[in-house]
Amino acid sequence: MYARQKGFTLVEIAIVLVIIGLLLGGVLKGQELITQAKIKNVANDLNGMSAAVYGYQDRYKRFPGDDNGAATAGAVVGRWGGTTANGDGNAQVGAVGLGAVLDCSAGANAAAENCLFWQHLRLAGFIGGDTTNVLAPQNAVGGVLHVQNGALGLTGLVLCSTNLPGKIANAIDAQFDDGRPNAGQVRGIAGVAGAYALDTATNALAASYLDDGATVYTVCKTL
Repeated sequence: MYARQKGFTLVEIAIVLVIIGLLLGGVLKGQELITQAKIKNVANDLNGMSAAVYGYQDRYKRFPGDDNGAATAGAVVGRWGGTTANGDGNAQVGAVGLGAVLDCSAGANAAAENCLFWQHLRLAGFIGGDTTNVLAPQNAVGGVLHVQNGALGLTGLVLCSTNLPGKIANAIDAQFDDGRPNAGQVRGIAGVAGAYALDTATNALAASYLDDGATVYTVCKTL
């Protein structure tokens, strides 16, 4: 006689499917919470940096990075001596069309206004970190913040956040502006995760934010 084989009942299969569904739902919910936390973090970066710049300007009557009274120069004693360098005091931080990359970790760029911007804010206590450091802060998705005078058709002092996935870039644009990367006071370009200096002459604005899990964006906002 053959041994009697046992199988799963419909009730047991239903219970397993319910458990799998609950586990998948928990994973997806967890991923969404992480994404929302990153969106909030990036938004806080943009808001916080605006407050820091306005605070610095109110205290010293100059933009950080562009400040020509920050360092000692000859007989003129700067507020932080020889720990930093001066900007040129022309009310601009860097210039439009600086090229594809301006990496503050490179020795040749350490005295550029775009890099001094971060050190001046640290020396003034408006952002945290090593006061000898000219490196731009990282954002929540492994990109960096970058500042320059004019970018992507925006005028004045512009703050950019790089390496943003499409979902986060779209949420940031929608939160601060109109959700369109090629219009308004918040604009975005795709595929330039490592770019620091941006200009519409070399960087084409995206038509929309694509959430495909691969494309990343640099989103810029006027301060």
